[in-house]
Amino acid sequence: MTDKKFSFQCVFVSLLLLSGVLGCQTDKKAEQKELKPKLNISENRRFFTDENGKPFFWLGDTGWLLFSKLDRQEAIKYLDDRQKKGFNVIQVMILHSLKFADAYGDSALVNKNVARPYIKEGISTDSSQDDYWDHVDFIVDEAGKRGIFMAMVPVWGNNVKSGRVSRDDAKTYASWLADRYKNKRNIIWLNGGDIMGTDSTETWKIIGNTLKAKDPNHLVTFHPFGRRQSSAWFHDEPWLDFNMFQSGHRDYAQDIDSNSLKFGEDNWRYIQDDYSKTPVKPTLDGEPSYEGIPHGLHDPNKPLWTADDVRRYAYWSVFAGGSGFTYGNSAVMQMLKPTDNKSSYGAKSYWYDEINAPGASQMIFLKNLMLSKSYFDRIPDQSLIADNGEKYNRIVATRGKDYVFAYTYNGRNFKVNLGTISGEKIKASWYNPRNGKNAEIGDFDNQGVKEFDPPGNLKNGNDWVLVLSH
Repeated sequence: MTDKKFSFQCVFVSLLLLSGVLGCQTDKKAEQKELKPKLNISENRRFFTDENGKPFFWLGDTGWLLFSKLDRQEAIKYLDDRQKKGFNVIQVMILHSLKFADAYGDSALVNKNVARPYIKEGISTDSSQDDYWDHVDFIVDEAGKRGIFMAMVPVWGNNVKSGRVSRDDAKTYASWLADRYKNKRNIIWLNGGDIMGTDSTETWKIIGNTLKAKDPNHLVTFHPFGRRQSSAWFHDEPWLDFNMFQSGHRDYAQDIDSNSLKFGEDNWRYIQDDYSKTPVKPTLDGEPSYEGIPHGLHDPNKPLWTADDVRRYAYWSVFAGGSGFTYGNSAVMQMLKPTDNKSSYGAKSYWYDEINAPGASQMIFLKNLMLSKSYFDRIPDQSLIADNGEKYNRIVATRGKDYVFAYTYNGRNFKVNLGTISGEKIKASWYNPRNGKNAEIGDFDNQGVKEFDPPGNLKNGNDWVLVLSH
């Protein structure tokens, strides 16, 4: 009986051990599968794809101060809204300043040193006992549940430019970040942060190279200063997976900086410039003029940028070859709340009202349009337009094998060179960027030059997309 008992115990223990080994192997396999990147670069290097190779149209929102200003309940309200409106990327600062703290008062760093993140020891089920990084983790996870990527800036550019972040500390911090978030599937890294690449260049390279080496499954780019593009400094860097530019907040008359690229409001020019570079990399406007912010940014007495302007930036840049677009709203980007002592840039509304601003609700119509046709064969093609104009009279055109999109911001008549896409006959319609509805025009022979007359009167904001297909 003793022998039988001993034998049974041996068998039982062996089964437990075997089960444990198999369980560990299963867990490792599951972990490896879980770590498969959710966001990739398309085969032609122009666009993004999901983990299944399907098109991913980047529709971003600038929620820069999300981690510091909103508590968990507020963060969920914001993420729920952005999910409903079709946003799939939130651009956010991890550290806006070195004294950054969250809505619960927890500091991100010890003694304002990026190499020393402040971590509370132990595990708590009470959110009030969590630290800053637990709060970041919570928001990242909640975004992931909603199919939203967090495009995170490790440390805002002016902190590095001021000399408060050494190269050694930057490397330590970037390595720590990569280790902490490499297993989160919904991460994108935005190196830089409203900064010239000529400022602290080596530090940005250290951060970029460290993030990519320690966390190769997540895409990395660089968020530059206004009227600048990442490709000007880092296009050939192996850590830069795609380009981003900030077309900025000035209007044509204000764009007088002699050091500027002088593209003015023509954000399609940045796309055009990046599109011609090798190696080929996706590019997008990561910060155009925000809805509700003054022209030129700093003077609240200037006119405010509107939903009309936001749509123009969006369609111009995407039709010029962009892989997506990032929207912004003045109150939302700073998460302005009634408890704030002051606002920036003259903002008077609060974030929870401005999430429903017209422009924010209209961005999904661009996303829906781009995903409604074949995606990876799309190219910019200005040869389609027979009578183009300048500034707000510009018509920006793009096409795939079987369709053409042409955008007018002010609804002026324009002529199209037909015969570029296949088919003897084509169907024509007007797509309304303000509500996503189509209005049929008719069928035409697919040859020659034809003039199209958009609905409504000639005025800025009477924007339409001509859709041709067969």
